[in-house]
Amino acid sequence: MPGTKRGGGTNPASGACLRDVLPVIVEPVRPEERADWNATMATYHPLGYLRGIGARIQYWIRAQGPNGPVIVGAMLFGAAAKALAVRDEWIGWTAEQRRRYRPRIVNNNRFLILPGVQIPHLASHALALAARRIRADWKVRYGFEPVLLETFVEPQYPGTCYRAANWIEIGKTAGRGRQDRFFEYGTSVKSIWVYPLVRDWRKRLVEPFPQLVEDEWGESR
Repeated sequence: MPGTKRGGGTNPASGACLRDVLPVIVEPVRPEERADWNATMATYHPLGYLRGIGARIQYWIRAQGPNGPVIVGAMLFGAAAKALAVRDEWIGWTAEQRRRYRPRIVNNNRFLILPGVQIPHLASHALALAARRIRADWKVRYGFEPVLLETFVEPQYPGTCYRAANWIEIGKTAGRGRQDRFFEYGTSVKSIWVYPLVRDWRKRLVEPFPQLVEDEWGESR
């Protein structure tokens, strides 16, 4: 179990209360941990994991076990969907605005709580912690701050943890993959959730970008 290998102890007992495992820590994966993170997500997430390209930050979720912090989950935040009719209409974007400012939206591509970790409210708490820090983390790596988060929830899940973390459900996807320009490849229809990171997010969404930096993979954005 990854939590035992990296966390310095056994995983918190199933059925523990959130207060029993505080403080929960959400922190970026260090370079030497990326292989473990990739393997953890590929093994335990229902959708698996293939290493992507472009802007992204991987996180571990750690909770307090009997012998100290242990890994109980993982997250991935990456580039937003290129075009999403429901989202773009909800924002009020034109096609040109979407092309220019989409990098200010970040997608929660993967969210995993490890099997056997059943702690009520842990998932929503971890989402809230990630939302508090991702603007600063993204700026360090890419030179600007995102202002809106998005995610897609598979139809078999109700999105309970996102709702509890005050995300907003705005509609459904069209049931096509993000690269499906010619309407050839069907996928499941997912619910779309968003989370504004700042109060004046509509204004901040269309601010000019500063000079961007190269990330540690050598990719500029």
